Amino acid sequence: MAGMRIGARVRRQVGLLVAGVTALASSAGLVAVGQAEAAQGCRVDYSVANQWAGGFSANVNITNLGDRVDGWKLVWTWPSGQQVTQAWNATVTSSGSQATATNVGYNAVIATGGSVSFGFNGSWTGANTAPSSFALNGVTCDGGTTTTTTTTTTTTSQNPVPGNAMERVAAMQPGWNLGNSLDATGSDETSWGNPRITEALLDNVKAQGFKSIRIPVTWGQHQGGAPGYTIEAAYLNRVKEVVGWALADGFQVMINIHHDSWQWIAAMPNDRANVLARYNATWTQLAAAFRDASPNLVFESVNEPQFTGVDATRGDQLLHELNTSFRDIVRRSGGNNAARLLVLPTLHTSGDQARLDALATSINGYRDPNLIATIHNYGYWPFSVNVAGGTRFDATAQKDLTDTFDRAYNTFVSKGIPVILGEYGLLGFDRHINTIQQGEKLKFFEYLGYYARARKITTMLWDNGQHFGRTSFQWSDPELIAQIKSSWTTRSGTAYSDQVFSARSSAVTAKTLALNLNGTTFAGLYQGSTELVRGTDYTVSGDQLTLTASAMTRLSGSRAYGTNAVLHARFSQGVPWRINLITYDTPVLSNATGSTSSFAIPTNFRGDLLATMEAKYADGTNAGPHNWTSYKEFDRTFAPNYTNGATTLTSEFFAEVNDNSRVTLTFHYWSGARVTYYVTKSGSTVTGTTG
Repeated sequence: MAGMRIGARVRRQVGLLVAGVTALASSAGLVAVGQAEAAQGCRVDYSVANQWAGGFSANVNITNLGDRVDGWKLVWTWPSGQQVTQAWNATVTSSGSQATATNVGYNAVIATGGSVSFGFNGSWTGANTAPSSFALNGVTCDGGTTTTTTTTTTTTSQNPVPGNAMERVAAMQPGWNLGNSLDATGSDETSWGNPRITEALLDNVKAQGFKSIRIPVTWGQHQGGAPGYTIEAAYLNRVKEVVGWALADGFQVMINIHHDSWQWIAAMPNDRANVLARYNATWTQLAAAFRDASPNLVFESVNEPQFTGVDATRGDQLLHELNTSFRDIVRRSGGNNAARLLVLPTLHTSGDQARLDALATSINGYRDPNLIATIHNYGYWPFSVNVAGGTRFDATAQKDLTDTFDRAYNTFVSKGIPVILGEYGLLGFDRHINTIQQGEKLKFFEYLGYYARARKITTMLWDNGQHFGRTSFQWSDPELIAQIKSSWTTRSGTAYSDQVFSARSSAVTAKTLALNLNGTTFAGLYQGSTELVRGTDYTVSGDQLTLTASAMTRLSGSRAYGTNAVLHARFSQGVPWRINLITYDTPVLSNATGSTSSFAIPTNFRGDLLATMEAKYADGTNAGPHNWTSYKEFDRTFAPNYTNGATTLTSEFFAEVNDNSRVTLTFHYWSGARVTYYVTKSGSTVTGTTG
């Protein structure tokens, strides 16, 4: 391997605008003419990837350590008479022992600190000695420093016209994701269970108040092979059709490269040349296809970028290479792409500070005013999937959210770089939207909307069909969407819980519930349209709402198990907070037998509701999946079935339970009740007992 370095800092003097160039300016933008000092430097890494009798393949990586390079030519001399027979990602020609590699269209620009790569097959006889030196655009990469003073003429058409990206991104709030459709990885957009996208769907989404729409697109299964990686015309036309409908509806529209991130882009560490060639070919085609589309169309370089087998630092470097290539391809394609808003993600679209810093370094180096940073947020993980006892949107879960948004604000927004929360939600929604208890879910979305607004972050709700019906055009959880919509403009009052439990086995007593006023004032308590009487039915002292014993007695009626009455606390702004008055007794479980693939504990819930489950062996160690915690994941390892009167333990749970080792289960209910149960697995047979 041969590695040569030449490093320098870059300084530019602003040239004077010169009169008398009107004709040139009219065709190429404003012209700047002046003296400039430019430092040139590079590093070339050359390696032979494979060698056989008479032939070899090699990789060449050029890293620019000087001023931005716009069009490059790399020259070297073969010391042993080798010849290049085939090349990719560059055009390679030979004259005697001298070889010259020049850029292809999509990799002409090398930003300061950026890299490009190309590869080739070659022939050799006798020896295959590596070249001793390389020269980039006439400057030898020999570890020295070259500074030139030249008269420069540049046109602003090489860079995007400055615009107010912050204002344009603010106008995208709020946004919605058309998930699990064009991003599906099957044969077409219906392969993940959603129907074909219709104009009517987009019309109805627009009517819900969304200003922007993110249309995730997976391209890999609709592409030909190397070297062109041609996108199927029919599929590209379908994407263009949907984008056209969305633009016609007045949406700001974002499209991207989506699940390709893990399908083939993740292989970049071990297959860099091919992945980069495919990525560049994909964006070259997309940039051409949408070159003249409305400026309301936004491009996102890649969804949730990830790279197999490397640490985060190397992942940041690879992502920088992709983001740089993406930006250069789009900008050089011209048309509306010259100033189109472009969205760049962090590694994994993470909000961790190191990942934000890496992206900030990239964006600052591009000197492009029309770039947007993006991250995703699905909440504090234990809460987001209901594992490890994360049943509530508590101070820990709230701090996780505020810390993330604060970091994004301080790193980008405060410095004039807009941020889009390209996806948000709860990971438990991937199974169903009831994995997280309703009141805790509502508090999360109320707070997320408020704090994103406070930090000037545009939000895009992830919806793979579980929220807004693709044909019914109805929300599956009207209470949830009401809370989300309210958060776009104001705060809503909430409470510690949306459930007030009274044990039927005990006398009725007064019940106190802590309110989260969130800057509002309490305005009244209602049952339907009937306002309860303050002082008689309830009292409010600071943030404490107390329902009197007499009101509880009246509202509980015959005290049947379950919800006896539904109240709504109203506040000075935002949406009301629902409060269910529930009568319960401690649930009763029964002995059972079954298999590891089908085991259900007969359960008389008696009005109570299951919050979480612990699992431990007799020696106190944790049992089942996620054995770093005793609290198992709701719905994935256990689930209540209130209709059938059963609590199910899943095959996933038993797959990580020791044979013939009794497991103590502790079921925690929202009333505060706890019930102990025991299960023993023997092969595929499971026995459950109450004692």
